[in-house]
Amino acid sequence: MKENYLAKWLNNELSEEELREFRETPEFESYQRIVQSASQLRGPDFDMEKALSEVRQARKQPKGRVVRLTSYRSLWKVAAAIVVLLGITYFYINSLDEAVHTDYAQHTEVVLPDASEVTLNAGSDLSFSEDDWDSRRHVKLDGEAFFKVAKGQTFTVETSSGSVTVLGTQFNVLRREGVFIVSCYEGLVRVEHGGTARELPAGKGYRWVNGEMELFEVSASLPSWTEDESSFRSMPLSFVLEEVQRQYNVEVEIREVDTRALFTGTFSNTNLDLALQSISAPLQLGYSLDGNKVLIYAQNAP
Repeated sequence: MKENYLAKWLNNELSEEELREFRETPEFESYQRIVQSASQLRGPDFDMEKALSEVRQARKQPKGRVVRLTSYRSLWKVAAAIVVLLGITYFYINSLDEAVHTDYAQHTEVVLPDASEVTLNAGSDLSFSEDDWDSRRHVKLDGEAFFKVAKGQTFTVETSSGSVTVLGTQFNVLRREGVFIVSCYEGLVRVEHGGTARELPAGKGYRWVNGEMELFEVSASLPSWTEDESSFRSMPLSFVLEEVQRQYNVEVEIREVDTRALFTGTFSNTNLDLALQSISAPLQLGYSLDGNKVLIYAQNAP
């Protein structure tokens, strides 16, 4: 696109051939939306006669200074620029993504514009663009969420580790530091991760933990955390204890414990003492609880 096309278009100075060429550029639709938004805004009223009278009065003052009159055409150019700037600001604000955040010890249900449902686990973030939803069903996730996707166009979940694409199904996505797990409960999902794409039918899962990948069987009908339990299979103890912090909003301190040890099991998301017993007993660890502070220690630690 020639650099002066935008200015000529705003001033209605494009020829028919230039206008056809300008409309084919990828930026044209955005410019058009900005101008439409700007047309809905009104600048402050400007009393030209009053301003001229004030200038004339100033010239009558017995001072030897010269007052330079700015041409009205220049004033209108400035006013038009302000209106366009306000329009761009209005367009930008209204195009920001919708964002949902869950704190520790909190679950949140979100209904998307197409009636798809998302349940967000504790300590997670979800964002999407409502304005573009009809043409692009796309969300960004950091954390964990269970999706029930309404049938329709392609639905994509983007994470910093990889993306999951579906048409209409139920699936769970977990993305934490060093962990990316996708479980399909209904329909078919496509997982793209590490430059490779895989399709998972219902009952299959994809797991990447600390650089190791494997496919696994999904036997449950729903992810356990949606039913107030957290389940793990060969997960590092450090990850399990981080999940305790997320589910209960507590501080966990570790003393002489190998957090690389693998844990397989389940803990309750509604009873902290029971959850700590479920973790410590299989690994032969001890624990103490003081308010919102938890100490996990080796049984032989002083």
